[in-house]
Amino acid sequence: MELRSSDVVLRPLRRGDRTTWGRLRDVNAAWLAPWEATPPAGSLPPPSFPAMVRELRQQARLGQAMPFVVEHAGRMVGQLTVAGIAWGSLRSGTIGYWVDHRVAGRGITPTAVAMVTDHCFRSAGLHRVEVNIRPENAASLRVVEKLGFRDEGLRRAYLHIDGAWRDHRTFALTAEEVPDGLLSRWLAARGGRASTS
Repeated sequence: MELRSSDVVLRPLRRGDRTTWGRLRDVNAAWLAPWEATPPAGSLPPPSFPAMVRELRQQARLGQAMPFVVEHAGRMVGQLTVAGIAWGSLRSGTIGYWVDHRVAGRGITPTAVAMVTDHCFRSAGLHRVEVNIRPENAASLRVVEKLGFRDEGLRRAYLHIDGAWRDHRTFALTAEEVPDGLLSRWLAARGGRASTS
């Protein structure tokens, strides 16, 4: 599955992305470190790239995750995953993402989040999506502000990030809050037109 709006594309993460993904992560190591999930003491280290791809693919097959590469103008610039998908009477998932610091602030991340939110609501059948952000992460706070996600409050010591348990603010949307689609609302606010597939 591929989602597209103009020059922003979300496509599946592939084993063949290893070299490009690794280089991108290396270039952005310092940029991402304050926001990056880390294993608590006594946990296994993060998986290798092939193991991460296998795990994400398995979760995708089980309907528990939607892993994507973010491309801009034909070049990989980040990753976006809808994780922790729950079905039944909840029908919810959590969106997480990172983007290359060299393209930050260009509207790529809000566009990607809007595209995947619409996919979650319109195609996948989810009812609610959320984004959890450290209160200090001004760039990510701007993303959810631009898109109109509702602030649901603070979660104390919510995730292990950069070596410690960190507070996060939770932002969410339900399908009823964006009946005409989040991407069209975002693009209209920017003065653009929706063009998705």
